[in-house]
Amino acid sequence: MALSSSCSTLKAVNSRWTSPAPKLAAIRRHSLLPELRYTPNVKLTATNALRTVEQTTLTEDDHLSTYGSDQDDQESLPKPRILVAEKLGEAGVNLLKDFGDVDCSYELSPEDLKKKVAESDALIVRSGTKVTREVFEAAKGRLKVVGRAGVGIDNVDLQAATEYGCLVVNAPTANTVAAAEHGIALLASMARNVAQADASIKAGKWERSKYVGVSLVGKTLAIMGFGKVGTEVARRAKGLGMNVISHDPYAPADRARALGVELVSFDQAISTADFISLHMPLTPATKKVFNDETFSKMKKGVRLINVARGGVIDEDALVRALDSGVVAQAALDVFCEEPPSKESRLIQHENVTVTPHLGASTKEAQEGVAIEIAEAVAGALRGELSATAVNAPMVAPEVLSELAPYIVLAEKLGRLAVQLASGGKGVQSIKVVYRSARDRDDLDTRLLRAMITKGIIEPISDSYVNLVNADFIAKQKGLRISEERTVVESSPEYPVDSIQVQISNVESSFAGAVSDGGAISIEGKVKYGVPHLTCVGSFGVDVSLEGNLILCRQVDQPGMIGQVGNILGEQNVNVSFMSVGRTVVRKQAIMAIGVDEEPDKKTLERIGGVSAIEEFVFLKL
Repeated sequence: MALSSSCSTLKAVNSRWTSPAPKLAAIRRHSLLPELRYTPNVKLTATNALRTVEQTTLTEDDHLSTYGSDQDDQESLPKPRILVAEKLGEAGVNLLKDFGDVDCSYELSPEDLKKKVAESDALIVRSGTKVTREVFEAAKGRLKVVGRAGVGIDNVDLQAATEYGCLVVNAPTANTVAAAEHGIALLASMARNVAQADASIKAGKWERSKYVGVSLVGKTLAIMGFGKVGTEVARRAKGLGMNVISHDPYAPADRARALGVELVSFDQAISTADFISLHMPLTPATKKVFNDETFSKMKKGVRLINVARGGVIDEDALVRALDSGVVAQAALDVFCEEPPSKESRLIQHENVTVTPHLGASTKEAQEGVAIEIAEAVAGALRGELSATAVNAPMVAPEVLSELAPYIVLAEKLGRLAVQLASGGKGVQSIKVVYRSARDRDDLDTRLLRAMITKGIIEPISDSYVNLVNADFIAKQKGLRISEERTVVESSPEYPVDSIQVQISNVESSFAGAVSDGGAISIEGKVKYGVPHLTCVGSFGVDVSLEGNLILCRQVDQPGMIGQVGNILGEQNVNVSFMSVGRTVVRKQAIMAIGVDEEPDKKTLERIGGVSAIEEFVFLKL
């Protein structure tokens, strides 16, 4: 382990780690999406095209050229073939027909889809078609762009798309109002028992006293996720006389204030609301975030609306909450499994109103989505950059080769930093400090900034960040990212000596991560090809950023490493690295522990129960 008195004096440990930089063959590019064909010995791996790339030979097809190079070439080339695998609005189809040969083939079997994509340059789907790795393999490199007519891309294998050089674009804006209107429709109909009363009358009954509803005026609505749809729901709810609060770690405070919305913490939102409307993405951090524990914190008789993603709710837990009366009613447009089982207790519950994923189903929204995705696909086929791209085009191989380990470091620092932020104010101001021996002009930080943005945004958002859209998404989320470069005396052979990420004007879930200047601050280096965390707040540490991480702020005294190690060992949690940093002997210290497995709740509680440990936090990498 490494002991250090400050961040600047940390020394390298664990010299057994080695990681040679990847080698990349030169790639000749004519545009964003050149006509490329993979030969059998190609191996291309990436995560959103911004991680390490390992590539052998990549050859250009001599018989095809890039679409849209100039008018004469366009006239002599065959038109791109565009497969539309699910129903698309007429305006979008017509736009595509002006650009290429369009094949509208709906309800294809997986085998038929694979046959079709082998002859297609572009594929457009909605949510019903699974674009799997097998689909990209069947395309054999011909497929250059997949367009998802809508927001979510859960049905597209992004990793496979990137590996096969296929751009993925979506249509995130056209259905915003439709989804918000449907959320309000469900809220109002649930409050007044419209669906149940309708079914009662049609069954020949007249039960006025049974279906007495509740008023919306003066009630508190908590909007969980204050993005485009959440903002539009807030506007309409304010018009109904509701008091609106919201939780969203990225929502700009000034935008919320302008709408008369108060930003609060997650627990405050769910514990004070009369109605809760969900507008959050489905990510590992939000999966089943509404569970037994969450429902136990809610006001008895709360009402729940979900037009976002079904997976954010533990449906069995919701049934229990409905049966106990904690949740009085629920109105759901989305489900964990679609279509849901006919025997589902949730669907059949008398206090639940359901619709079959109709959030975007208005004529106006369908036409808007069709036009938006058609324009994005046509632009991509021309080689144009798209702000709605959810994976990245190829990056210059020499840049990727040199920055590969630093790219991984940058994303992990972003992920750690956002997990250390807490409270309802939201992350807005981020500062990145690069320490390097190189001149300013010799260090291109766009990739590093993009990956820090990716690490900060993706864990709690449905946005997919890459070099193309990083700055756009950061601005959209209200993030102000500033960069500073400090010249240090080190070898210019390496592009970066260290990267520091600071988040200002937010509370921290781990006070030890707050620097003397009041900002959450973490710093890292690449050592022997492996990203390391070297500084937390004012404390120097040295731990490899692999697996997961536990940070403990403690009294600096003997026996602490053994106590925590024994607790983890008893639960068969393997410790990969352990490092302690302190500022003053026998005062305070921070212990950083790398673990391969995620400890269960009881194990973490035991660690927190050690008398000398003042605080701890578990962080996922």
